[in-house]
Amino acid sequence: MNTLLYIHIPTMFGVSIEVYFILIILGIPTFFIWRWLLKKFIKVERIRIFATWTATLIATPLIYIGLFSLLFFCITYYPKYTFDKEKWLSDKEKRFELSTDIIASKILIGKTKAEVQQILGDENNSEESDHWIYDIGFVPALFNIDPDVLTITFKEGKVIKVEQ
Repeated sequence: MNTLLYIHIPTMFGVSIEVYFILIILGIPTFFIWRWLLKKFIKVERIRIFATWTATLIATPLIYIGLFSLLFFCITYYPKYTFDKEKWLSDKEKRFELSTDIIASKILIGKTKAEVQQILGDENNSEESDHWIYDIGFVPALFNIDPDVLTITFKEGKVIKVEQ
């Protein structure tokens, strides 16, 4: 009998429970910051308490979204450079930094197989094949576990499409 062990994470309103814990952790200092700021501007205590809670309830999810977005941006960011043949040939693991320029500038479109081989080098692609593949390393991304490739498609011996 093959059984799988599942971890059940409870949800409320479609959001997993750990998000609420993170919001509470973010909300506590947010509350005290708003309370300190509003104490200087609102003298009526009842209005100040209402304004503090309202500001906290609005600001906390925005802070959470901002921090998550910043984290996502940091994980998926990588520099993009203009194509440099020497850099392409010397560092196979960082070719992804150059691949965007190869695709966008269309420098390979219309080139023959011999010209592509002269520009990008020999990756043991067959002369008979109309689809050549060049390893470009691991593109930084969330949960990216597979190396990426630059695929070059030929028609009648000339490049018609380059994609990643």
